[in-house]
Formats: sequence, structure tokens, C-alpha cells
Amino acid sequence: MEEALYASEKQVKRRQRIRLASVYALIILFAIFIIIPFYWMVITAFKTMPQVETAPPILWLNPADWQWINFSLALEQAPFLRYTLNTVVVAVIATTGTVITTILTAFAFARLNFKGRDALFMVFIATMMIPGEIFVITNYITVSRFGWVTLDQTYFDAVLAMTMPFMTSIFFIFFLRQAFKTIPDELYYAAKVDGKTDWQYLWQIMVPVAIPTITTITILNAMNTWNAYIWPRLVSMDEEFQLVSNGLRDAFDDQAGRIMYNEQMAAAIIVTVPLIIAFLLLKKYIMRGVSRSGIKG
Repeated sequence: MEEALYASEKQVKRRQRIRLASVYALIILFAIFIIIPFYWMVITAFKTMPQVETAPPILWLNPADWQWINFSLALEQAPFLRYTLNTVVVAVIATTGTVITTILTAFAFARLNFKGRDALFMVFIATMMIPGEIFVITNYITVSRFGWVTLDQTYFDAVLAMTMPFMTSIFFIFFLRQAFKTIPDELYYAAKVDGKTDWQYLWQIMVPVAIPTITTITILNAMNTWNAYIWPRLVSMDEEFQLVSNGLRDAFDDQAGRIMYNEQMAAAIIVTVPLIIAFLLLKKYIMRGVSRSGIKG
């Protein structure tokens, strides 16, 4: 009997090891697929143009052969300081607007009782299944009718066109609503007894409690703005109004019309590194916000 139990335990442990090894193998496989594009960007940034055009492609370079000059050339080819400033301005305005609309809407869906609240919230959630590209044409027509996209576009017009259509996010509303729903009802009733209005309860109690989630929303929205490409390219009529991601595309053509991929990849690294640093520094706040909202991933 004891031998049978021992054999059974061995089989269970063996299956657990096989299952664990399979999970790690799958994770490693996905990691490789994620790392390969990033590795190709890095190695291309250190090549010369003849090395970039070599077939079959060069997959490894000795550190002694790295072309560090590509990074200085990339900074000379495009006004990245200007593009970065544009991106920061758009990110601050868009993120501020998104946070405000998200807080107000999430509070309404989480705490206020009005007719059709749950049905309306389900409609909001259903819109998340619609690809964002579908709204590009309607948004473009809207900002054009406001006069923000014209041949004599000003910097203020460009900023409005790039920020106003994206000052709300259904996902962030759902995200923050889940955090608000974790706040006990007793706090709300106690605040009412103390004579607090809904407005005061929102900003003095709910927002401070949900600060980790709001911080996560702020970080993620700012990163999304930093990576934005399609919409800023559509509505920025002047090259000086472009964001940093747009500047990567058109600034590296030589006199023969050939794209300097090595300089372009060097510029991509310059733009990507701040995001990586920001994520590593703010990772704990993002994780804290996710756990606070009750969403597990």
C-alpha cells in the first residue's frame, strides 16, 4: 500500500514538473518573439548602410564595429527636441483631460443611482469591441469643421486636433469604476450624515482612496500619447507640429531618396529608452493600480 502511494506521489510530482516546464517553455517562446524585433532594431542602429543592405542579413556585430555615430547623425537629421516638446505638450493636455473625464464618469457609474445606469454602462463597454480606426474618419471630419485642420493651421489648432477627440477612454472608465466599487458604501452614508455633497465625497474620499489606480491611468495614457502615430500624422499639417513618433518616419531619406534605416533605428532607440526607463521606475505603481482596481491579468 505504501509503495503504491509513493509511486502515485512520484507520478503527480512528475506531471507537475512537466506542466511547469511546458509553461516556462511557452513563456520563453513568446519572449523570443517579443525580443526579436527589439534586437533587430538595436543591431540595425549600429550598422553601416552597406551592412544593412547585405543579404543574407548580418545577425551579429562585434562591439568594436558598432557605429555609435548613427545616434549623433539621427539627432542632427531631425529636430527631436522640438518633436519631444510637442509630444510632452500633447501628452500633458490629453492625459489631464482623460483623467478628469474618467474620474467623473467612473464616479457616476459606480456611486450615483439613476435610471438606466447599468444599461448605459453596458453600452459603453460594448463600444470597446469597435476598432478605434473606425472613428478616424468621423473624428477627422469633426476637427476639420471646428477649423483645427486647415492649410494655415496654428500650433494651438494642431494641439487641439490631437488632444480633444481622445480626452476619454472607455477602458479607463471601466478600470477606475472597478476601483471605486471596492470602496464600502458605509463611507458614502457616513459622508452624507456629515453633510458632504456628492462632489465633496468624490474629491475628498473616493479620489484619494483610488490614487493608485488614477496614477496607473495617468502613466498608461501618457505612454499611449508618446507612441501615437496615425492620428497625429493625419491632423498635423506642418512638420514642426509633428510628434516624436512621426518624425522618425520622414527625417532619414538621403539625397537619392533612400531611407537611412540605421539612423532611423538609432532614433527609434532614442525614443524608446525613455519609455523603458519610465516603465521600470513606475512599474510598482502600475501593478498597485491594477491590483487596487480588482482586475487581474
